[in-house]
Amino acid sequence: MTIPHERVTASTASISDALDRLGRDGALLGIAPLENGQRMQGRAYTVKYVPAGSPPGTVGDYLDDVAPGQVVVLDNDGRLDATVWGDILTAMAHTRGVAGTVIDGVNRDVAKALELGYPIYSRARFMRTGKDRVEVLAEQVPVSIGGVKVSPGDLIVGDDDGVVRIPQDIEDDVLRLAAEIEEREGAIMAAVLGGKSIAEARAEQGYHTLQRKAR
Repeated sequence: MTIPHERVTASTASISDALDRLGRDGALLGIAPLENGQRMQGRAYTVKYVPAGSPPGTVGDYLDDVAPGQVVVLDNDGRLDATVWGDILTAMAHTRGVAGTVIDGVNRDVAKALELGYPIYSRARFMRTGKDRVEVLAEQVPVSIGGVKVSPGDLIVGDDDGVVRIPQDIEDDVLRLAAEIEEREGAIMAAVLGGKSIAEARAEQGYHTLQRKAR
């Protein structure tokens, strides 16, 4: 299924609520934007890292195979002591039109990403190299990011609140429900700013059940 990128206008908060309503996981716990004002969306290109063996393997040259508009999703098992992304990858990804990078781990060379406005979402920033500490096990396989399974081709959306993954089998339902949630919350906002009580406005729009899974 192909979802045009321009269709994904909903916030990660609304998408997360829609996923809750459908009973599916998608919010990537602990993965935060490098800076506020970022927006990222695209199909996942996944890479799985493991501790380096003896002799150590490489940190990978996978970026040659990532298409414009895709999101690089790196599973480094949440490690905070060795980075798997830096300025060379940032510059190349930006030049190639890659949509952004998500890391269950850390990145370095932050200045280059900020200079280029390249979206990065990770657990933290740290300068120590991953070379000879981690190595690529596999590309384009299911990975785990923030406790959520991400498969190649899953739709990834990031904003100031973090990152969500939308499973491919329920994309249309998630995006439809997220739009509905945003419409209702917009109506609540307009009503309370117009003088209604928050209790009344929320009751009219069913606020407390917007994210509730249907029984």
